[in-house]
Amino acid sequence: MSVTVRPYRRGGWEVDIRWRDLRGRRQRERRQVPVTSKTAAQRWGQARERELLMRGPEQPKKEVPTLETFAPLFIEGYAKANRHKPSGIAGKETILRTHLVPRLGPKKLDAITTEAVQLLKAGLKHRAPKTVNNVLTVLNTLLRTAVSWNVIEQLPCAVRLLPTPQGSAGFHDFEEYERLVDAAKALDARTYLVVLLGGEGGLRCGEMMALQWSDVDFRKNKMCVERSDWKGQVTSTKGGRLRYVDLTTRLAAALQQHRHLRSARVLCADDGRPLSQKVMQCLVRRAAKRAGLKHEGIHVLRHTFCSHLAMRGAPARAIQELAGHKDLTTTQRYMHLSPAATASAIRLLEGGRLNTHGRGDNGETDTASKANLNAVSKLSGGGGGS
Repeated sequence: MSVTVRPYRRGGWEVDIRWRDLRGRRQRERRQVPVTSKTAAQRWGQARERELLMRGPEQPKKEVPTLETFAPLFIEGYAKANRHKPSGIAGKETILRTHLVPRLGPKKLDAITTEAVQLLKAGLKHRAPKTVNNVLTVLNTLLRTAVSWNVIEQLPCAVRLLPTPQGSAGFHDFEEYERLVDAAKALDARTYLVVLLGGEGGLRCGEMMALQWSDVDFRKNKMCVERSDWKGQVTSTKGGRLRYVDLTTRLAAALQQHRHLRSARVLCADDGRPLSQKVMQCLVRRAAKRAGLKHEGIHVLRHTFCSHLAMRGAPARAIQELAGHKDLTTTQRYMHLSPAATASAIRLLEGGRLNTHGRGDNGETDTASKANLNAVSKLSGGGGGS
């Protein structure tokens, strides 16, 4: 190694350090030193020489991209590379284009502060909490991806979601649903089948569109739900798992009457082409208007399916399996409608008037009270199975 001190062309001193690294390669560093005398410059150079021997030269800092520059890489390298559903990719692209790039696009990723995130929230104050949380989730995922790819060293900010009240889903009560079924049947067989697939099969719109005749087993009276159509792209269902749903009597009859050879799909146009989501929505909306109903969306049929099961006393686990909910908390949105959730619980308070054999004051067995005692036994870990 050698340290050479020479006058700097703009005044002051310059040190020229030459050495070989651990691989035997020649290295050199020249820089102006922040001292005024040659002796001090020599000492500074020797100290720098020792530092270079121990730690090596400083690596140049990587240029951190802006959010706008990194966004396409995030879509390609994260969302598409991990084979997210087309609808999920489109949702991320929309959030980036509509909300994140206009507000945070020019900022470098490591310069997105917690304050900037809070200002983003403030700019979305007129949006629903769920929408704001969707935006924040995409931002958080994008930044975490940048960390995992070593684009930035650490998360530059804290992203905290808004509290979202869990509201009850809109649905048709029993009388309204029957009116809708009658109205759909009066319109045409296709609309009638769509209403039954949603209201008595629990299928989402995309699942109805992708349902094939090979998925329907008339002998076992079941249908298999394993695909979903989103703008012509067929993928797995939202939860990623197939499920089997038993056919109700009139759904089975409607499927039998609707059988055709125009397409492998159950629902299609007269020329065999697949139906679009817009057409499906229009079919249900027209039937709902004919029936004079407030709720017109096609997804209300799925809420109706889950709500009616809960109101008939179906267990939460059964509803979860039939609806294909990935998380039981989603199913819990409907369980407040279950008669066992409130009425039977209140009747437990009447248990004090019974003797240990479940008999009332007149010595006769009270059927409702026996049911309550059985419920208490189950809650206490007694027999009766799960």
